[in-house]
Amino acid sequence: MNNSLYDMFDNRGVRVAVICALGILALFLLVQTITLATNLGRPNTPATDTVTVQGDGQATIAPDVARISFTVQHTSATVMEAQEATTEQANDALDYVKEQGVADADIRTLSYNISPQYSYPNPCLRGEICPAYGGAPKVIGYQVSETVEVTVRDLSKVGPLLGGLGKLGVQNVNGPAFALDDATAGYNAARADAISQAKAQAKLLANQLGVRLGKIVNFSESSGGYPYPMMYGMGGGAAESKAVAPDVPAGENTYTASVSITYEIR
Repeated sequence: MNNSLYDMFDNRGVRVAVICALGILALFLLVQTITLATNLGRPNTPATDTVTVQGDGQATIAPDVARISFTVQHTSATVMEAQEATTEQANDALDYVKEQGVADADIRTLSYNISPQYSYPNPCLRGEICPAYGGAPKVIGYQVSETVEVTVRDLSKVGPLLGGLGKLGVQNVNGPAFALDDATAGYNAARADAISQAKAQAKLLANQLGVRLGKIVNFSESSGGYPYPMMYGMGGGAAESKAVAPDVPAGENTYTASVSITYEIR
């Protein structure tokens, strides 16, 4: 029996397996020891002696980009004719936008639509009793529209860009929507201010209550809003050659945030 046990452990594969098993066991015991040491002194139940404070933060930041969208659309008897006319005008508008220093990466198509145009003939004369009409509407042409959005990073060029688009006869010019290129930067700054306000309130409250603040046991946050970006619209008359560059001040956007922090008190 002793010889068989010796022969078994003399086998290299068995020795490797035993060593691996002992290593895994040692690692498991080490993890359990660290976990026990970490939780030492911590109660098994949630803290009941707590105080909760609120903080409202605000950050006012000047925008660094402006977003403008415009639409080009044409209606013709065939889809091909409508597409050709729309593409030609859209390309002229895009060439102009690029001449103003807007990079390709800051130009994107929001939509491209082809819509049939219908005629609904009325079989009855005005004032007569109209029988039930079962005729199908007739397709009389097709409308092709393309909507493009551009991001302008040099805010001094926003006004001239709007004026130039008007001279090119594009439709539905909307914007500029002034914003931060990093969409989270404004809220992050407002949240940092809210946390600072909450911490100051917690210290003051602890001093008044004669207690000491412990660890944070709960945290929640909510974002607020900021003024809706200024909008600039153009109607059909904007295509006149005498159109001038509008004055479009960028202003500032205000971001708000609220936080709630719960401290353990001693």
